[in-house]
Amino acid sequence: MTAETGAAPPALEVEGLRFRYPDGTPALDGVDLVVAPGERVALLGPNGAGKTTLSLHTNGLLRAESGTVRVVGVELDQATLREIRRRVGFVFQDAEDQLFMSRVRDDVAFGPANHGLRGAELDARVDAALAALDVTHLADRAPHHLSGGEQRRVAIATVLALRPDVLVLDEPTAGLDPASRRDLIGVLQGLDVAQLVVTHDLALVLELCPRTVLMDGGVVVAEGPSRELLADAALLAAHRLESPPGLAPAPRG
Repeated sequence: MTAETGAAPPALEVEGLRFRYPDGTPALDGVDLVVAPGERVALLGPNGAGKTTLSLHTNGLLRAESGTVRVVGVELDQATLREIRRRVGFVFQDAEDQLFMSRVRDDVAFGPANHGLRGAELDARVDAALAALDVTHLADRAPHHLSGGEQRRVAIATVLALRPDVLVLDEPTAGLDPASRRDLIGVLQGLDVAQLVVTHDLALVLELCPRTVLMDGGVVVAEGPSRELLADAALLAAHRLESPPGLAPAPRG
């Protein structure tokens, strides 16, 4: 599943990934996944399918027993771990896990400053990330005084400031009210960066992700255009999921 000779490498490429938890429980059993530059891909599956475990491998938060993770052609190993973590921006489900400074601006500056940016270049990077997430007006606010939707957008800005090649988002709409959810979807649609979206929100998938990968039991069981996959009621039912309300069932051959 490597890129063709002469073609741009995938933004994210996972090949043959296997992982067991310390108690011996298998979590991933030979997973393959490719996300093209700029592509938005949903990662679906029931609880315990291996989705979050897979996502934590994309920037080395977990390390596999075997298999390979590559980001724009750079293979993840101990020597490249720091570079991979700059290239893969991981956004946790709980935004407060990523916000720990006294001002929003300082949180957004933390990552690029840690990678050596200073002065005007750092300020420009922070300003661009704040603007991209439409949170410039929150720059001097305390992150923990923000609404849930505002915190989620600021958390994305903190990783976008590193100019990653891939955003990995864990349940990005969880806990958001309808207006905040709509605002976030609009922002994500406007970002020119590959996105891997781990979610149970199937309506979000239809709006945001043209392609869907379905996992269960630590393996990929199906993938394809989101609207076609989510209209396959039998497939979803077999993996403890349901089609979004109002989506016409897939035609049977």
